[in-house]
Amino acid sequence: MPLDARIASLEERHATLERRIVEEDRRPRPDDLELARLKREKLRLKEEMERLRSATRH
Repeated sequence: MPLDARIASLEERHATLERRIVEEDRRPRPDDLELARLKREKLRLKEEMERLRSATRH
């Protein structure tokens, strides 16, 4: 998969996770463990996107 397509795919997954985090947080009794899991995954994706973007700059 070309690098730009990989980054776009990660951005899409990152946005999906953000929506899921907001939805979970709005529930009357959010699942704290699920929120933490979603946030960790979102951070992992962000770090991977940054790593790939910095690789394309060099």
